[in-house]
Amino acid sequence: MPLGDNQFAALVSIAFNIGGGNFDRSTLLRDLVANDIPDASAQFLVWDRQRGVELPGLERRRQAERALFDTPDA
Repeated sequence: MPLGDNQFAALVSIAFNIGGGNFDRSTLLRDLVANDIPDASAQFLVWDRQRGVELPGLERRRQAERALFDTPDA
């Protein structure tokens, strides 16, 4: 499945921030490979914790990444 520029940018951002290994094992990537775009989009919001603690800054970042992922390319 070809990715749009916005989708690619959002995926690069989250992969960089959560680490390649975590990204490789993520449900987000599995959903993306299965071409389940809505579920992949929802998975951005799962990654809002550090050491089990929900952080408002990470929640805002993930919401922004998800919004970018869901924005069609111009």
